[in-house]
Amino acid sequence: NNKLKMAKPGNEKKGAKVFKTKCSQCHTVEEGGAHKQGPNLYGFFGRQSGQADGFSYSSANKKSGIMWGEDTLFEYLENPKKYIKGTKMVFAGIKKPQERKDLIAYLKSTCSA
Repeated sequence: NNKLKMAKPGNEKKGAKVFKTKCSQCHTVEEGGAHKQGPNLYGFFGRQSGQADGFSYSSANKKSGIMWGEDTLFEYLENPKKYIKGTKMVFAGIKKPQERKDLIAYLKSTCSA
């Protein structure tokens, strides 16, 4: 994906702000954090989609077989409904490549088990 390579490396601090404004109403990131409308994200980085214990995922998410990493997240976060057809995630996506890179840098450092 050329956009991923062209954008400068993600900024964790900016990513934390992106998470707070666009993600935190539905997701938590801390180990043992609660599921909200979306699953707790701790430990999801480098893991297959649909794996958080105790969260009721759509079958589309569970069957997608996606491994969450920088490349897959970069595409997914641009347009979740297009990337996983049938996902329950009600989120329009983040169009700006740099904003996605910043968010991914934050998630990678915060959610890695």
